[in-house]
Amino acid sequence: MSTKVFIDGGHGTTGIEIADRLAGRPELSLITVPEELRRDAHARRDALNAADVVILCLPDDAAREAVSLIDNDRTRVIDASTAHRVADGWTYGFPELEPGHRDVLANSRFVANPGCWPTGFLAPVRPLVLAGLLPADWPVTVSGASGYSGGGKAMIAEYEGEAGAPSAFRPYGLALGHKHVPEMTRYSGLTHPPIFAPAVANAYRGMIVEVPLQLRAMPGAPTLADIHAALAGAYAGSQIVSVASPDESAAMGNVTLEHVGATDRLALFVFGSEASGQARLVAALDNLGKGAAGAAVQNLNILAGLPETAGLRL
Repeated sequence: MSTKVFIDGGHGTTGIEIADRLAGRPELSLITVPEELRRDAHARRDALNAADVVILCLPDDAAREAVSLIDNDRTRVIDASTAHRVADGWTYGFPELEPGHRDVLANSRFVANPGCWPTGFLAPVRPLVLAGLLPADWPVTVSGASGYSGGGKAMIAEYEGEAGAPSAFRPYGLALGHKHVPEMTRYSGLTHPPIFAPAVANAYRGMIVEVPLQLRAMPGAPTLADIHAALAGAYAGSQIVSVASPDESAAMGNVTLEHVGATDRLALFVFGSEASGQARLVAALDNLGKGAAGAAVQNLNILAGLPETAGLRL
């Protein structure tokens, strides 16, 4: 018996990417609503309640409305918006967050898909907090750059319009009140919000997330080897998250925005200098892959009891 899936907001960037990953999978059946009825509340209510799993690719208010239209106790929800990422009753949809989290996800009805930036931040930071190498009250900074598709239709139109790209590289979130910060703080286990310094690049997709650390100033002065060992241990055996070896990292002159390509992989690197006691933790991912659609499909697989990587681009 196939799992019935409805993508609410399936005509948006993330929804299209998710549908592509679900295509041709006989264990799933996709519920669709005719284009002329996409905004019809009755048609959406019927689709939402007919599905075994609903994936919401909507603005926050519309996502909340969609949940309110579900009037049964059976339909499970994966919300790709920011509406429920720190809401009570919702499970954070980052399976790699910590040991045992996949089991929690598998038994959850409501799952909040992580943001792309928090995914790149939590992947290197959460294991270090759990290992006691990074104190929970440490002042942490995270920076990087993302492709403009992360800004949705409006930003895509801005960069691909007749006037041309507004900038090759543009920092944003300068007031330090970005909507991703609450989930970064909560799920990393940090006591204080990190300083989040994102930027958008003149590239459609891809992203680099970086967390610099002054190892020499941290309690116990952990070494680069200590940091690498903690990350390698956390993701040992993962088909999705890889941790470059010290030799691989040392041989690299740079990491590009397109390092993982249009895949659902996430690559982690530990760069730095033992002499100066400094480290640069770098995550490379596709903002539309592991940062959005790939994560949603991975969570769908877990909820449906299917192989976790089924349909993913690896």
